Amino acid sequence: MSGGLGAIDRVRNRLEGPNTYGNSGLFWAVFAIAVLALAAYPLSPTTSPFDVLTTTQYFGLAFLALSLSIVWGYTGVLSFGQVAFFGVAAYTFGVIGINFSSATGVTAAFFGAVVVGAAFAALLGYFMFYGGVRDVYVTIITLVVAMVLNTFMAQTAGSEWTIGEAALGGFNGMTNIPDLAFGVGDTAFVFDGVGLYYALLVLLVATYLALRVLVNSQFGMTMVAVREDEDRTATFGYNVPFVKLVSFTIGGALAAAGGVFYASWGNFIDPTVFGILFAALPVVWVSVGGRESLIGAVGATLVIERMRTGLTDGVGPLGPEWAFVIVGGLLMTVILVMPGGIVPLIDRVVADRLGGRLPGLAGSETSESSPKEDTA
Repeated sequence: MSGGLGAIDRVRNRLEGPNTYGNSGLFWAVFAIAVLALAAYPLSPTTSPFDVLTTTQYFGLAFLALSLSIVWGYTGVLSFGQVAFFGVAAYTFGVIGINFSSATGVTAAFFGAVVVGAAFAALLGYFMFYGGVRDVYVTIITLVVAMVLNTFMAQTAGSEWTIGEAALGGFNGMTNIPDLAFGVGDTAFVFDGVGLYYALLVLLVATYLALRVLVNSQFGMTMVAVREDEDRTATFGYNVPFVKLVSFTIGGALAAAGGVFYASWGNFIDPTVFGILFAALPVVWVSVGGRESLIGAVGATLVIERMRTGLTDGVGPLGPEWAFVIVGGLLMTVILVMPGGIVPLIDRVVADRLGGRLPGLAGSETSESSPKEDTA
């Protein structure tokens, strides 16, 4: 029994730390209930196939939110163009998957697309960070890259823009992208419908836990140090451009994975994924949830995208075009009222209520200067 408790403590020690919210038994109990509820969601008689389908899309988009949380929230680099890696990976998956539609080919398409997205981020990050580009100029460059890709891909409608059997499609987009599949030869698992829902749920939970370990590791501490004061971090001998580059590449890989899931979910991709509206969404999700909170990024993505879906039919006399106006209003409200995001606010409220009277639930460490050591 003591060995089992010791193993649980060792796991929690890897998952908890000053850079994550939710370092308490209460948090993990709520987290487990939320995951079980999401697992049971498709089985509910009140859940329609459309609800399962749209929620699956939200899971894919949550990877994009996590990518920005790592790059912006933990390293202090505001990339407004995370959708560039998202879209490039989606198109890469489509090109490879259409030309090699076997299970082995689609599996290779997944890994190839993630590698291409991460390599694109590494190349762009290398020239920016080792070239001394900082602050708002990184934001502008990444946004411009996304806009250039948006313009370029919209002009690829001609037959000359067909790669093998995969037509890029210009502004009409690329169609017939295969479902997500993993396997070799005749042994393959193809994920669509409810199967894709559960596959993305498992991958999202695993990625979230892995990122908790990362941000609480020594490298994660360095990322946060760069965010807080990169000049001082450099004076202590840390290679700040390298730290930024690694963080940016990890973020690119996460965005690329999200792009693959998005393309395989809809079997379609078009240049709008590089557009300004799509580029703004990750910033909204992360800002609302709390840019220094991984769970906030995921939660805000699920809630905001559900809200946007609900607004597609309009609100009263207002048409669906008001969806982005309402989302923008939500962002402005959060920035003005709770600039840190919703999760940090919940964290403070819960910590104030529990106040250490229930240390087994609320955690044993509280500090006004380091609110993440309080618990959610």
